[in-house]
Amino acid sequence: MGEEEGASTSSIKTNPKLTLLPLIALIFYEVSGGPFGIEDSVRAGGGPLLSLLGFMVFPLFWSIPEALITAELATSFPENGGYVIWISSAFGPFWGFQEGFWKWFSGVMDNALYPVLFLDYLKHSFPIFNNMIARIPALLGIAVSLTYLNYRGLHIVGFSAVSLAVFSLLPFLVMGVISIPRIKPKQWLVVDFNKVDWRGYFNSMFWNLNYWDKASTLAGEVENPSKTFPKALLGAVVLVVCSYLIPLLAGTGTLNSPSSEWTDGYFSEVGMLIGGLWLKWWIQAAAAMSNLGLFEAEMSGDAFQLLGMSDMGMLPAIFSSRSKYGTPTFSILCSATGVIFLSWMSFQEILEFLNFLYSIGMLLEFAAFIKLRIKKPDLHRPYRVPLETFGVTMLCLPPALLLVLVMCLASATTFIVSVIVIIIGILMYPVLVHAKDRKWTQFDDIEQLVVPLDNLDTPRPKQEVSDEASVSLLPDLTSPGINQEVTETSPDATQK
Repeated sequence: MGEEEGASTSSIKTNPKLTLLPLIALIFYEVSGGPFGIEDSVRAGGGPLLSLLGFMVFPLFWSIPEALITAELATSFPENGGYVIWISSAFGPFWGFQEGFWKWFSGVMDNALYPVLFLDYLKHSFPIFNNMIARIPALLGIAVSLTYLNYRGLHIVGFSAVSLAVFSLLPFLVMGVISIPRIKPKQWLVVDFNKVDWRGYFNSMFWNLNYWDKASTLAGEVENPSKTFPKALLGAVVLVVCSYLIPLLAGTGTLNSPSSEWTDGYFSEVGMLIGGLWLKWWIQAAAAMSNLGLFEAEMSGDAFQLLGMSDMGMLPAIFSSRSKYGTPTFSILCSATGVIFLSWMSFQEILEFLNFLYSIGMLLEFAAFIKLRIKKPDLHRPYRVPLETFGVTMLCLPPALLLVLVMCLASATTFIVSVIVIIIGILMYPVLVHAKDRKWTQFDDIEQLVVPLDNLDTPRPKQEVSDEASVSLLPDLTSPGINQEVTETSPDATQK
């Protein structure tokens, strides 16, 4: 750890920051990664109509509000940790820790999907991966290789995401162009309400259009975040919606396939029927590469979230130790271990479970967004959603109702397991407080949640503070400041 900390002080300052294009690519992979996995929305929707309407309407009521809120809060709190800082500032460190635990757990579960899906696409061309003797070493090899790429630096991950995004989306653009002469628009209107699976439909829509807030955990690694973040979120929204609608319009408008055939991986068959075997192979390769990009983006977000929580004093200092490449080594290893242990679960189990935990976290984020508007109207907001308090409350209402609906549609098993995870998070907080109080391990005691009110895009030195309990995000249980909410410092304080 000492070697890594020494390296962090000498070389991290010169590590490249994320610029606009890599950040768009990372957000794209946090949210989407391409149309792989949206096929099930046609099956669950009983035909193309509900699927197409969903990807046109849901972004208006879910993706855009979440992206706007993320843009305002990420630029107001441009630190690693993202939504953990937002919740801590609004409701105090206890709820900030719970938010961080729920989001990290759901993120690791989400990431456990991608090595499995990578092999699922490859096994169509290489049947050996149906055999567990070959599959298990391949899963471990993929996880270790991609984890190492994360270790080498976030700027490498960002530009890798750009290349993967281009490669993953090109075959669908080609398929869309080829299909134009054969499209029959009336086929887009087909729907059989007797075959609609509402639970599967809403879970599919929600999963394919969420995680806009995930990139906020990397805010401290973004160059000029007050300008870069809003532009990147806007670009990512357009890219995600187009990456879904173009393949769906091409496939459902050209082919008269029954909705039951639209399951995961069906786009490769659509490519073969529209363009031939070469397009099928290209889509399979793009799907495999897309899963790699999804893994990289999710791993980065999860690891830097743990780093941010450690900087705030919520987790031991080892979680914020950085390699010579500026990456949080122990946090990456912790997230990678979780991915390996959770990869045995089925796709549907992971999907419903992570959606439930994510929904709880997002409801807390919406509440924090509104409370910060009321409680701290003078907070410096480089980007501000152009609505007053009543307007932003109405902005949050439709997505909040969608979150409640997704939770209500969850199975009893998902509900029980989620409650267990919540209880674990509640119990972990006092345990960590006790460990910090007894000095069982090192914590960053003087790190604080500070938002300078003048310039958010320039590095700022650590500040000396006289009242540690007022700024530490993991105070003593006996401290009178345990329920204090974290506050921003004044411009004078930032000059100390």
